[in-house]
Amino acid sequence: MLEVLGYASLAELMDAVVPAAIRLRRPLELPAARSEQESLAALAELAATNQVFRSYLGLGYHNCHVPGVIQRNVLENPGWYTAYTPYQPEIAQGRLEALLTFQTMVADLTALPIANASLLDEATAAAEAMALTLGAAPPHDDPVYLVDEGCHPQTIAVVSTRAEARGVTVRVAPARQFRFGPGVVGCLLQYPNTLGAIADYRETVQQAHAVKGLVTVATDLLALALLRPPGEWGADIAVGNSQRFGVPLGYGGPHAAFFATREEFKRLMPGRIIGVSKDRDGRPALRMALQTREQHIRREKATSNVCTAQVLLAVMAGMYAVYHGPDGIRAIAERVHGHAGRLAAAFKAAGLALVSEAFFDTLAVDTNAASAAKIHAGAKQKRINLRAISPTRIGIALDETVTDADVDDLIEIFGGTVRPSDLPPFPLSDRRSSAYLTHPVFHTHRSETEMLRYLRRLEGRDLSLNAAMIPLGSCTMKLNATSEMIPVSWPGFAALHPFAPRDQAAGYGRLFVDLEAWLAEITGFAKLSLQPNAGSQGEFAGLLVIRAYHRARGDTHRNVCLIPQSAHGTNPASAVMAGMKVVVVKTDARGNIDLADLTAQAEAHAKDLAALMVTYPSTHGVFEDGIKAICAVVHKHGGQVYMDGANMNAQVGLTRPADIGADVCHLNLHKTFCIPHGGGGPGMGPIGVAAHLAPYLPGHPLVDSPATASGTVSAGPWGSASILPISWAYIAMMGPDGLTEATRYAILNANYVAKRLEGHYQTLYSGHRGLIAHECILDCRPFKTSAGVEVEDVAKRLIDYGFHPPTVSFPVAGTLMVEPTESESKEELDRFCDAMIAIREEIREIESGVASREDNLLRHAPHTLEQVAADAWPHGYSRERAGFPSAATRAFKVWPTVTRIDQAYGDRHLICVCPPVEQYSER
Repeated sequence: MLEVLGYASLAELMDAVVPAAIRLRRPLELPAARSEQESLAALAELAATNQVFRSYLGLGYHNCHVPGVIQRNVLENPGWYTAYTPYQPEIAQGRLEALLTFQTMVADLTALPIANASLLDEATAAAEAMALTLGAAPPHDDPVYLVDEGCHPQTIAVVSTRAEARGVTVRVAPARQFRFGPGVVGCLLQYPNTLGAIADYRETVQQAHAVKGLVTVATDLLALALLRPPGEWGADIAVGNSQRFGVPLGYGGPHAAFFATREEFKRLMPGRIIGVSKDRDGRPALRMALQTREQHIRREKATSNVCTAQVLLAVMAGMYAVYHGPDGIRAIAERVHGHAGRLAAAFKAAGLALVSEAFFDTLAVDTNAASAAKIHAGAKQKRINLRAISPTRIGIALDETVTDADVDDLIEIFGGTVRPSDLPPFPLSDRRSSAYLTHPVFHTHRSETEMLRYLRRLEGRDLSLNAAMIPLGSCTMKLNATSEMIPVSWPGFAALHPFAPRDQAAGYGRLFVDLEAWLAEITGFAKLSLQPNAGSQGEFAGLLVIRAYHRARGDTHRNVCLIPQSAHGTNPASAVMAGMKVVVVKTDARGNIDLADLTAQAEAHAKDLAALMVTYPSTHGVFEDGIKAICAVVHKHGGQVYMDGANMNAQVGLTRPADIGADVCHLNLHKTFCIPHGGGGPGMGPIGVAAHLAPYLPGHPLVDSPATASGTVSAGPWGSASILPISWAYIAMMGPDGLTEATRYAILNANYVAKRLEGHYQTLYSGHRGLIAHECILDCRPFKTSAGVEVEDVAKRLIDYGFHPPTVSFPVAGTLMVEPTESESKEELDRFCDAMIAIREEIREIESGVASREDNLLRHAPHTLEQVAADAWPHGYSRERAGFPSAATRAFKVWPTVTRIDQAYGDRHLICVCPPVEQYSER
């Protein structure tokens, strides 16, 4: 590969690619690389240090049983966890069907007609609901949002953080005391609330609607199997966490939040929606709907910066409902409520005071301080965690894992002597009468045999990294090593409640300390926060830190954020969410930031300059020589430099964000540091900051929230903690030399691909000597004129060659952005290059008139196996060229299960729940 590029060594190539002024001239100071066995042994020791008590803490998190068929065949299956976001729906129909099922489950249980394909956590979903409410309301100079004090404390904290940045006043009070006066845009309720109480909110809903305010209800899906759902008593939005539907606690995540609303708000809805469209042959086909709301199109006008979901966890939750069906879900809910009723009866018999006699699974008990202390001590002796709501109030939240023996233990801890088996059960107030989960998918896979085969059929409709290279620019689809993944399922990591006492999570504490120290050395920053649970959350958190820093210095007027034209689309959306005003900076003909324009903008906005958001290497895949000068200009005018860490895979071991001049940077652990993409989530986006910004890192109300903290951005104190062992294992096994070598190979592989495609495709941007960083942009725009071929035609034809297409039309319309990563062999890179060259030859056939402009291999791609095997063949080219265009495809490939999908039709006829099964009969 080096011979092809004309370099004698990797070191020589790196000297030519990476500007000397930013090079790190020493090895990373990290522990030496460990073997897979040594790394697993060290993680096993950390997991064993965690103590897994029976936690009845609630707060939106509940222990549950993960069905073995789902754990083995989804959570632990690379066919599911290595897939990418389904931007290419023809090779993602299995994942899309699983997500449509999740949406249907949510819509049914909440009794609201439209649901999305998951959000990051319950608190974030509630904050997004507040943003939707604000967007739907008439303009107000001083908007007010009412939040019931019965909401979970972490939810109140995240909503308050988001509201303060947007200039919204949050008033926390009991719902019965809400006053819907001038400026009130809506309210947030919890049902059942954080103390377990079930309240009748119908009067509150009427008052909100009387002033045209929207009502959001944070709720519990299992409770809604028995309780009258929010959609039936007037709620406009329902949010919550689907974790208890078969997803491990994981010390806080990852878990799939849900978001459901009414039809009239579908175009304001955050996140992704899976919709039913049709393919060219008129058959039903699934795809992500309403993509015009994507941040890279709407940019600073986007209503949300959320660009990922929690797909893997949404699939698990949806399949939990598929496996159990409505009868099974109802039986689980009845059993949980029955245990809570037994406990409540025993408490009353013992003379204890219940805060509410209307409950589902959670009780709150009032006592005196001495008794409360004795109860907590007795619980600890039995390795049980109870919630200390206050010195005199105790909470107990039950779940599906609770047994009769567990209930007996709890009665004994509280001093009860009467066994409640002969006492009448507690009635459930406002019991649900409407049906749910009526679609056949929830009734036809009830044995493990059928469930196993269903999951395998869905998996077979998707292309994941276990089948082929996924060369997506900006997305770093690299190896997720099996040894890195194994500890995720260990109970020592998976079974801890996020708010268990810290002394029970000593292993996690040591892991966090290690990971923060290692990432600090890799980035050059003084301190890190592991709280942001997605890259978008990291962007938002980093900007909040900058905002808090300026405010602490009295510079409350600094609100201008400079963002280059080439920036990721989430950047301007995040800036607006953080209360900043976006000013666009031009890029020059070579794709670099225009230093003259940057200087002019910085000078013009010097008094109000808050930050510059910059991606490095650039979004165009080039190491810009002027990056230090760019940072100096911003600092000179009082601003801070925020670096988007999306392209960190080209930096590790060669340069560091802090050394370049950045003040804060988020890291996509699901890119550079090997947490798998999971079909579009989970992810993690921790931020590193320079020393002067450290006091302003996010806090958390249930763990630690210094007065200087910039707020709370995620429900879990350490985000999605249970997937952090993956990145720990990656760094531990690679060591300093391996991490640096990986970066070198990522850069080598990208330059090799660009060189091999030279003469066939033009690389749009490059640095000195025609070299690039870790990704290249291939220009397909000339083909539109020469052959009537669009970039989408090239992408879809790659599917016929057995590949997932590169990133399409980002950051430049009409181009393909290729990032091979260091994980791919020369053989796989050559297979990809050979396919791209063959497609170029197919375009030349059109250009020369050998192939028709209307009837050609690209225009009709991708081709399904059904088409190739059909009796009729209407095309002027052969079946073999359509379906088996290379020797590799004769040996193996993942076939698309639908032809090209009509995106516009799906947006015009939005259906986002499972349609009647008859519509799929032709499939």
